[in-house]
Amino acid sequence: MKPFLPILAISALCAGAAQAQTRTITGQVLGSDKAEALPGVTVLVKGTTNGASTDVEGRFTLQIPDKQDVTLVLSYIGYKNQELLVKPDQAKLEVKLAPASAELDDVVVIGYGTVRKRDLTGAVTSVKGEEVTKLPVTTITEALQGKIPGADISRANGYAGQGASIRIRGNRSIANPGSSNNVLYIVDGVQNVNAADIDPNDVQSVEVLKDASSTAIYGSRGANGVIIITTKRGSTGKPKINFNAYTGITKVAGYGEFMSGPQWIDFRREAFRAAGTWNSPADDAVAFNPAQREAIANGEYVNWPDQLLHTGMQQNYQVGLSGGSENTKVYFSLGYYDEKGLLKMDRFKRYTTRANIDQTVNKWLKVGVQSQLAYINNDIRRDPFNLASQAVPLGRVYDDEGRLNFRLLGSTQINPLADEQPGVYDRNTKTNRLSASAYVEITPFEGLSLRSTFGANYATAEAGNFYGINTIDGAGNRSQSSITNTQSRNLNWENVLTYRKDIGDHSLTATGVASHLVFINTNSFAGGQNQVLPSQSFYNLGAANQNVFLGSGYQRNDLVSFAGRINYSWKGRYLLTATGRYDGSSKLATGNKWSAFPSVGLGWRIIEESFMQDLKFLTELKLRGSYGVSGNDGINPYGTQNSLTNTQFSYGDTNASPTYTISALIGNRGLGWERTTTTDFGVDFGVLDNRLTGSVDYYDAKTNDLIFPYNLPAFTGVATVNRNIGRTRNRGVEVALTSQNLRGENLTWSTTLTYARNKETIVELPNGNVIADDYRNSLIVGQPAQVYYDYKKIGIWQLGEEAEATSYGTPGQFIPGDIKVADISGPDGVPDGRITAADRQVIGSRVPKWTGGLSNDLRYKAFDLNVLLVARVGQWISSDYYAKYTRTGNVNGAMVDYWTPENPTNEYPRPHATRTLSYITTLTEREASWAKVRNVTLGYTLPKSVVGKAKIDNVRVYVSGRNLYTLSNIDDFDPEGEGVIDRPLNRAYVVGINVGF
Repeated sequence: MKPFLPILAISALCAGAAQAQTRTITGQVLGSDKAEALPGVTVLVKGTTNGASTDVEGRFTLQIPDKQDVTLVLSYIGYKNQELLVKPDQAKLEVKLAPASAELDDVVVIGYGTVRKRDLTGAVTSVKGEEVTKLPVTTITEALQGKIPGADISRANGYAGQGASIRIRGNRSIANPGSSNNVLYIVDGVQNVNAADIDPNDVQSVEVLKDASSTAIYGSRGANGVIIITTKRGSTGKPKINFNAYTGITKVAGYGEFMSGPQWIDFRREAFRAAGTWNSPADDAVAFNPAQREAIANGEYVNWPDQLLHTGMQQNYQVGLSGGSENTKVYFSLGYYDEKGLLKMDRFKRYTTRANIDQTVNKWLKVGVQSQLAYINNDIRRDPFNLASQAVPLGRVYDDEGRLNFRLLGSTQINPLADEQPGVYDRNTKTNRLSASAYVEITPFEGLSLRSTFGANYATAEAGNFYGINTIDGAGNRSQSSITNTQSRNLNWENVLTYRKDIGDHSLTATGVASHLVFINTNSFAGGQNQVLPSQSFYNLGAANQNVFLGSGYQRNDLVSFAGRINYSWKGRYLLTATGRYDGSSKLATGNKWSAFPSVGLGWRIIEESFMQDLKFLTELKLRGSYGVSGNDGINPYGTQNSLTNTQFSYGDTNASPTYTISALIGNRGLGWERTTTTDFGVDFGVLDNRLTGSVDYYDAKTNDLIFPYNLPAFTGVATVNRNIGRTRNRGVEVALTSQNLRGENLTWSTTLTYARNKETIVELPNGNVIADDYRNSLIVGQPAQVYYDYKKIGIWQLGEEAEATSYGTPGQFIPGDIKVADISGPDGVPDGRITAADRQVIGSRVPKWTGGLSNDLRYKAFDLNVLLVARVGQWISSDYYAKYTRTGNVNGAMVDYWTPENPTNEYPRPHATRTLSYITTLTEREASWAKVRNVTLGYTLPKSVVGKAKIDNVRVYVSGRNLYTLSNIDDFDPEGEGVIDRPLNRAYVVGINVGF
């Protein structure tokens, strides 16, 4: 024991000496972008393992060598690493880390993997979760508006729970532009998840893949662009709880005005004056029925749209929990969204829950699950606006007893408020959607991994509908109740093999994919008329004992795919991405089900070249180029097969019997893939220490073998057949710029600008250059797929032009007060002095010439301000508001400037009680560019000294306004809704709070 004592003593002396040669420093780490404390920052003495981590207030304590300079290295996810020199006389530090959101080392999620932003060869835009939650929105897609160049996002429906639609780089397909051009949503690796179910607060990042190089790994599924949504995962350390809530009101954002009572009276009188039967109010008996004359005498006027529109409400609550250990990580959230629309009985409620679990079993095995359940309860209102816009603005809504006047002034017109009466109308849809997946990831050795994922999207919906006798649909004649049940099952099984290897200056990642997707949809419906007890609504169909109907349906299609991709980099300077995918679709004809979709992308980081090193003002410069082929199988299942349909047949006096006949759509055993070849050239750059960063892309997409429902001659006995015919082309430019205008300690200001210009063109059509179905649905070579092909209104025939008007038609066909249209062509292709079908021309297109967004973020100390502007320029609309013009005045209509001998306007034709109106569609077509203040949000983060006492990490309160102001040449309504008056848009004013524990 004696030898041990001297050793112990010597050790104690050495320890004391060591302690005497160190000193204690303290510090606090803040984020320079938000001036908030950063918990969990790693602080290390450079070259040693001596370090510490910051606490919830961003503070740390560290022992460092005494009487010498020491370099500390600070690192934190999402922020730039920073080295800090500490002098011997420094004992207390305050460090501000700069965010790394614009850094080239950021990881971007791409198909079946990730890649550093610096190594991208494709056109990919990444949006972080904090950008998604800046705006209090209903869906993630809405939050992307104005932030993704090349993504045309708009909101055309103001009913409760309605989100935004999106098109990436325009429309390629022409068979059904509304669905065959849809983007592919992928959530945590699972395809076809309904993005509208995801609470924006659950989002970690959103990546939008636009060109062939980035989307080719998804083959036919990515033909119209891909949106990859990554939700939040658990993290090690102290569990974190976040609570987010907002509530507010909504109001109509512009709704067209209709004639008031006195205005309609004047219009009606003018109609009969034009017919020669009215000269003064003494002749009102020819224009108005007795009940109407009584209402006029009593001054009883009603503005029916005002009776329908009310103040709406929105509220959203979400709580998220994140935590875990080194091996187990968990994220869990609950969400509730409730919106009451502008109409009574328009209500949308969404309940969501999400659970993401990742478990590291050992060094070679990892497993996990991700799941989301959404329950939606939606009360849906039948559109009353079409009726309200025509209802004569006279009379009273209720009688002296307070009962609704169902018929207006003794006429056949129904009161637009009929459905709002208690117990007469019920339309409700309850939807359950489950998205879940489980994965197993095996890493047998470093660099090689195999991940197998099985995912399922399962949805059920019960849509019930009841209307009583005294409703708009019942029309005083009958009641009806019905239920429709639908189920959809989408199964995803994907196996991904990934190999990564770095050898010197060479970096290689190889990915192989095998995938099988199954889509199954079933439905059943039943109903009948004469529901005996209205109180039973649609819950007792047996009581609906007249005209009973029922049916069911089933659809299934499969997609089997094999894909491979190589990402190669040499010195981080020369980049290559090569992808090949082989898809087989059960929807296409035998012999044409399989097709290959290859792509290649190249990148050159010029900034890394030696000859660029003297250009200090440039911090990034990369050229990109890609070429690839994608496909589309955009038809319904069984669209290539002949089928039978049920019909009724009778012969002589016998009762009709059920029989079968060939369906109107005949099969085509030669139908194959629609294929799009896309070329993309891009440049990414940064200047002045990345004070200005951006990217510019030019693309050219050519689509061949368009799948199109081709009309057949009537003598064939069928109507259409799906064929591969025609070609389209999309070309465009996309620009994204971000500037750091101010980088002060207390004041920061950044601006992001996006701009996209896309030109859609039909290159080839079968049987000539024009397929003209009607003025809204015509296909013309050299034009986009969505054009208005109509006569061009050039004014109103005026007094003194009677002879000229007669020369353009038959005697009396055109008279002063009628619409005047242009004579542009005749049978020989030149004006012939006649108005015929040859005089139709392209008036305009629904496709905008360009779209853009401008987002400004300012932060002063604890205050933050976001202002988002968006624009959509060059598109035309055909508004049904402007078509609300009935020449006879039998019903009400839009408040317009119409022609009379005393008011020779060129806007609208003269009212006329007996004369029909030609070319009314020309009144509806307007150029409708618009720019909007989409959102303004002002927030304030409470000081740490205040919230820290309550053991709270951060508290932010904010106020926000959405859709606040619109600049447009259309001022009768919000032009974003394209003038469809039965779905007015809204603007919202909300207050919210974000709390972190």
